[in-house]
Amino acid sequence: MTATAAPEQATPGPVKGPGPGPKRKGRLRIPDRVRKIGLPYLLLLPALLFELLVHMVPMVVGIFMAFKELTQFYIRDWGAAPWSGFDNFHLAIDFSEPVGKALLHSFWVTCVFTVISVASCWLIGVAAAIFLQDNFKGRGLLRAIFLTPYALPIYAAVITWAFMFQRDNGLVNHVVHDQLGLTDDKPFWLLGNNSFVALCVVAVWKTWPFAFLIVMAALQNIPKDLYEAASIDGATMWQQIRRITLPSLRPVNQVLVLVLFLWTFNDFNTPFILFGDSAPESADLISIHIYQSSFVSWNFGTGSAMSVLLLLFLLVVTALYLLLTSRGKKGSDA
Repeated sequence: MTATAAPEQATPGPVKGPGPGPKRKGRLRIPDRVRKIGLPYLLLLPALLFELLVHMVPMVVGIFMAFKELTQFYIRDWGAAPWSGFDNFHLAIDFSEPVGKALLHSFWVTCVFTVISVASCWLIGVAAAIFLQDNFKGRGLLRAIFLTPYALPIYAAVITWAFMFQRDNGLVNHVVHDQLGLTDDKPFWLLGNNSFVALCVVAVWKTWPFAFLIVMAALQNIPKDLYEAASIDGATMWQQIRRITLPSLRPVNQVLVLVLFLWTFNDFNTPFILFGDSAPESADLISIHIYQSSFVSWNFGTGSAMSVLLLLFLLVVTALYLLLTSRGKKGSDA
C-alpha cells in the first residue's frame, strides 16, 4: 500500500477585525487635557453669569450714575442727565457742608453699631457653642431654640420686635417698667437715643445664631484627646478654652468676624423695618442714609457717589484685614 501524504494545513494568520469606519468630516476633537481643565469653568459658567446679572451689572450702572447729575428731573430719561464729574463725591466728603456732616455722622454711628453688634454676636455665639459641647439632657432642644432667630424670616422677626418695642402696650415696656420697675416712665424705644439700643438688640438677636452655628461646627474638629490630656495635667476649664479652644478656632474666627462685619455694616433690612425710611439720628446707619439721599431726596447721583465711597471703604478694610490675618498666620506657623 502506498501512503498518501496528508494535505498541508494552512497556518491561521491574524484575524483582522472590521476596518475603521469612514472618518467623519467636520468633527472637532477636543484633547483630554483641555477637556479636564475646561470642565470646571464650564460648570461655573451659569453661576458666573447669574452673579454678573444680579450684582455686577447694577454695580457698574451705580458707578456710572455717581458721575452724573441725576435728580428727579431726569428720572424718565436718566441717560440725558448732565455729566457732573467728581462733584457728587466732593459734595459727599465735604464735611463742612450739611450733606458731608450728615454722612460723617452716619458713618460713625454705623462704626459704633458694627463694633457692638459683631463683638456681641461673636461672644454670645462662642460661649453658647462651648456650653453645648458637653452631652447633657436637652442639648438638642437648646440647639434648636438657639437657632430659631436665624431660621425665622427677617421681616417677620423684626416686625415682631417693632411691636414689642411699642411704648404703651409693648412687651419690652411691660417687663422693664411694669414688672421690674427699672424705669420711672415707659420709654420710647423707637425714638430718640433709645432707638440705637433697640437697633443693637434686634441686630444681635437675629445674627448671633449664625456665629453659634459656625463655631459649633468648628468645635467638632478639635480632638477630644487634647481636652482629656489637659484635664489630666490639671488644667481648669478656662485654661482649656484659652489654650486649646480659642487657638484651634482662630482660622474660623478670622472668616467669621469678616463676614459678620460686612453683613452688619451693610445692614439695611433691620433699620428700615424698625424705623421706616426716616431713621432717628442716633440710629441713622449709612445704608439708611444712602437710601434717604437717593429715594427720599431724589438725588440719585449723590446717593450713588455715597454707595461707591462705601464700597471702596469696605474693600480697603477687607484687604487690610486679610493682609493682617495672613501675616499673623505666617508668624504663628513660623
